[in-house]
Amino acid sequence: MECTHAGATLTCNTDIPEEEARAYIDYLQDKHGAIATVEVTIDGDYADLNYTCKDQAPFERIRRITGYLVGTLDRFNDAKRAEEHDRVKHAL
Repeated sequence: MECTHAGATLTCNTDIPEEEARAYIDYLQDKHGAIATVEVTIDGDYADLNYTCKDQAPFERIRRITGYLVGTLDRFNDAKRAEEHDRVKHAL
């Protein structure tokens, strides 16, 4: 059985109601975000869900430097850059 819902494709080793297939997709998307594919294997009372996530935007690191949340220092003026350069950096 194959079903597409909310941008995800679900395949199952046995026929299941479309409402159940949509519920599996919705469950995974609520828990993990954008889902690309779901493979459901029904084994008695158990359903094994194997899934892949869609590509997501790369993570941008944000730091708190001298009271500001910044990703990069490119927007700092010379005084702020000097303040960042002179600050004491503690080891973990």
